[in-house]
Amino acid sequence: MRPGGHLARDVPDSVRLVSLASAAGGGPRVLRPLTRRLHMRGLETASSIGALARYLRRERPDAMLSAASHVNLVSVWARRLSRVPVRLVLRASNDPLGNPTLWPHWERMVRSWLRWMAGRVYPWADAVIAVSDGVAEHIASLTGLPRERITTIYNPVVTAELLARSREPLDHPWLAPGEPPLILGVGKLKIQKGFRTLIRAFARVRAARPARLVILGEGARRGTLEALVDELGLRADAALPGYVDNPWAWMARASVFALSSRWEGLPGVLIEAMACGCPVVSTDCPSGPAEILEGGVHGPLVPPGDAGALAEAILKLLDAPPNPVWLRARAAGFSVEPAVDRYLEVLLGGAKRDRCDFA
Repeated sequence: MRPGGHLARDVPDSVRLVSLASAAGGGPRVLRPLTRRLHMRGLETASSIGALARYLRRERPDAMLSAASHVNLVSVWARRLSRVPVRLVLRASNDPLGNPTLWPHWERMVRSWLRWMAGRVYPWADAVIAVSDGVAEHIASLTGLPRERITTIYNPVVTAELLARSREPLDHPWLAPGEPPLILGVGKLKIQKGFRTLIRAFARVRAARPARLVILGEGARRGTLEALVDELGLRADAALPGYVDNPWAWMARASVFALSSRWEGLPGVLIEAMACGCPVVSTDCPSGPAEILEGGVHGPLVPPGDAGALAEAILKLLDAPPNPVWLRARAAGFSVEPAVDRYLEVLLGGAKRDRCDFA
């Protein structure tokens, strides 16, 4: 949509990054303040349909992979507008509607329209990838696509770089020897992540024993979450330091990683924490955590929004943490190599790999 962001520097030099915002003649830049205020990225993205169609006509790529719910709709319409026979693969990484009961009335109406639209345009794609079986089943129900037309490919989360960076030094007084155990949450500070539940659960944990809470990430809910921390009298033991470049060093040193989300697709942070050997607890939200934890084998699952159950699970993990070797072994199943092979199969649609140089 546009260049920039925290991870822009990680894009390899061999990857050409095309800004549709520039190609669209400034339209998205005009919409950006409004869409940020309304929290509706889709309106901004939709303004780039024409720019994407022109790109397809000019470049005529072999395949196009679209990787977000609101972007998927734009990609389908751009291909139809371009009349270019590019193979289109849509990737569903989350519930495209989330929990509609959490949104204002006007936004629920927009999301209902998106549900109706997805049911009509997803079948126009050549293939659909889902990041978990739960997401695949939801997309099948949403769009009417046969389940066999949707391929589940787990995200390639665990890399050598992640493991190396988890061992980097981290200087923080709360991590010094003899300090209380640290409970960690990681994610954007938005309603989906359920951090209010995590903060309330931490209040119960701290009432039972000394402990500290760190939530890494940034977002629109910061003010609300900080107000809750103050309301519960947790300021001395709870911190929201914002976005950090290396959350894995925190994961490797935390006593418990807690995922408190209301909904997900396949929560990568849960896998990352396990790869770092950190005990994990998660809400049994739709979807992904139950698949990652194999129904609770590798960490407890609790109902979304239940602060009491989350606190109880955290306390049990603090008292009896699992063997980190087992956690790392489970996380290794979400490595890069198997995902790369599956993506190539879907993107090329059975064509020979020597059509392109993937070295």
